[in-house]
Amino acid sequence: MIGIPLGLAAANLTEWAVHKYVLHGLGADKKSFWSFHWHTHHKHTRQNGHRDVDYEGSVFRWNGQGKEALALVATGVAMLPLFPVAPFFTATMMYSSWNYYRKHKRSHLDPEWARANLPWHYDHHMGPNQHSNWCVTKPWADLLLGTREPYVGTEREAKDIAKRKLRAERLKKRTVKTPEIAAVPAAATAAV
Repeated sequence: MIGIPLGLAAANLTEWAVHKYVLHGLGADKKSFWSFHWHTHHKHTRQNGHRDVDYEGSVFRWNGQGKEALALVATGVAMLPLFPVAPFFTATMMYSSWNYYRKHKRSHLDPEWARANLPWHYDHHMGPNQHSNWCVTKPWADLLLGTREPYVGTEREAKDIAKRKLRAERLKKRTVKTPEIAAVPAAATAAV
């Protein structure tokens, strides 16, 4: 049974390390398989207030969601040989992979839910430092390793929200709306 808390701790540390060193480290290189995370996922979330459109469709597409799911399944398959020796640990790691995927997907489909329930992950994408707050499911490793930087509910977030609202209002004022022209039926033009 000691495998359960050990599995939860190992999963959280793995989540932290993979996010920091693989998804952001190796992913910084545009030629890397992992580049989808930094160059696409982060771009989508910044442009759409934490929402990522890749999570709207099927998991069986070759986009950020599909690549993430493939990596999680491959990790689970690689861990299967440990099951006879450490069944609780292995099962906990597999559960943690599923839980990670489930929470990560929901957070990018429902930004308000993410802000309320996974503020450390919301902070990772929407805060000023996208190279902090590496955990998704629980902030344990970030707290332990000193990489947790709160953003939700801070004065900085309030200023950023005010700036975005002001920018949106200015853009709205600049947009000149043209009246819609009704389509002229072909019969009406033929009579002329």
